[in-house]
Amino acid sequence: MSHTSEFEGQHVVVTGGTGALGRSVVGALLTRGAQVHIPVMFPRELEGFPYVKQVHAVEGVDLRDEASCAAFFGSVEGPLYASIHLAGGFSMAPIEDTSVADYQKLVDLNLTTCFLSCREAVRCMSGEGRIVNVAAKPALVPTGGLVAYSLTKAAVAGLTLSLAEEVRERGIWVNAVVPSTMNTPANVASMPDADHGAWPTTDDVAATIAFLASPSNRSTRGALVPVYGRT
Repeated sequence: MSHTSEFEGQHVVVTGGTGALGRSVVGALLTRGAQVHIPVMFPRELEGFPYVKQVHAVEGVDLRDEASCAAFFGSVEGPLYASIHLAGGFSMAPIEDTSVADYQKLVDLNLTTCFLSCREAVRCMSGEGRIVNVAAKPALVPTGGLVAYSLTKAAVAGLTLSLAEEVRERGIWVNAVVPSTMNTPANVASMPDADHGAWPTTDDVAATIAFLASPSNRSTRGALVPVYGRT
């Protein structure tokens, strides 16, 4: 199977598809022949999105809401082969400055969206399939100053490992990538003195995701795959 056609005819969902990592993932999938479906909460997310005419975008989707998430996955025409869950949020603060509202916001953005997307993806997969979630390096490597973020990403890692066992007999492989700080314009601006060349690029992370989500991945499941660059 050629690299450029490995997803030919396959329907793939990408949540968070309009973000920095999302754009790299969507681009990688389109070059490999995938039919890509992305949920969009606000129309402004599509402004400047380079693949707007090449994907099936559904507006008004709130992945934190059961009915909204289910309706989006139900809108995918044809059998769902892969579902890639990039939607999420980030914040950092010492624990004594973290309110329950701050904590709950990250739970909803990082964990609830992932849980519901995984559930609906499994419901939509009639045979072999692939699910890829996104954890984060602080979930595996203790890091101070962002406890709420770290614990939600650790929960995503736990969800990934448990679900991988639950659906393995159905031929659905579930994995997660675990990136460190990625080289994005926003991250560079917020940390101007860091060694940006040590960070993985969004294309680096997207390449790993594309493999895990592809038919070429015949054996890897239940894995938390680090994409750390030199960090």
